[in-house]
Amino acid sequence: MSSPMSPIRLSGAARDAMTAVIEVSDLVKRYGATVAVDGVSFSVDEGEIFGIIGPNGAGKTTTVECISGLRVPDSGSISVHGISPQRDRDRIREFVGVQLQESALPPRLRVGEALELFASFYSNPLDPQGVLESLGVKDSERVAFRKLSGGQKQRVSIALALVGNPKIAILDELTTGLDPEARRNIWAVIERMRERGVTVILVTHFMDEAETLCDRVALINRARLQALDTPQAIAAQAGGSTLRFVPSRPVDEKTLSAIPGVQVVERKDRSVTVTGTGDLAAALINALAAMGVQVSELEARRGNLDDAFIRLTRDAASPGSEEVQA
Repeated sequence: MSSPMSPIRLSGAARDAMTAVIEVSDLVKRYGATVAVDGVSFSVDEGEIFGIIGPNGAGKTTTVECISGLRVPDSGSISVHGISPQRDRDRIREFVGVQLQESALPPRLRVGEALELFASFYSNPLDPQGVLESLGVKDSERVAFRKLSGGQKQRVSIALALVGNPKIAILDELTTGLDPEARRNIWAVIERMRERGVTVILVTHFMDEAETLCDRVALINRARLQALDTPQAIAAQAGGSTLRFVPSRPVDEKTLSAIPGVQVVERKDRSVTVTGTGDLAAALINALAAMGVQVSELEARRGNLDDAFIRLTRDAASPGSEEVQA
């Protein structure tokens, strides 16, 4: 199966014309003294692939479980196509498919039997055979669930979420445990869902997955919404660029940090890596040349979503930042 194409990014005007099908306002969920979600608000547009990223324990899964009606918030409101997931749970299940981080079937139930059973719950399901084929588990149709590998169980879990032909699909860590080729195949399935107009909420730890698939991304950190924008806009917060080079002679960290634009300096063996803003390469090369230091093996890289994730979550956890349990 071919790799998915880069998603089409919508302009602000185009997004304003779209309809929000999910609205989350001031969502709060506690487990005893622990605040899992603290005042999170966002909306998801029809046909959008909306990513949710964040560290472990940040509140991502609790948020989507509240949206799907699996958990009841302590306060705040959620609307899914104008319906409350908590008050109208049965109606929500008619058009929302959910794939959770961990799920299980009766150990002796065969894969094909499970898909047929789940399809029977819906009025307009997809063809179970076609779903199995698209996810690469058609050969496992007659295999009992207990005999599947971890990756196969993950694909079957996704199949169960999609076989009902949902208007909205909530996918939590859908490619965890899959090899790179299998991940790409799943990405292609998600792209085809977009083409059918399915709205997708995608919870992921893989920043490349969010960058490839998502129209917008919400970063939830320490139970709160820390950033909400396109992957490119959030990546721009990573701090410009990163340069790796080998100096002709050792240069101390204080000298490198004094070069305009340099924010972070790291060393590994003979090489030095600096991260910063502005025209970092020119500033670095010129400053070192003035000191009689030549630069070799220079590698440059622009900031990406992975860099932004690390920077934003690290800044929030730094001394002096507000403490929030999650």
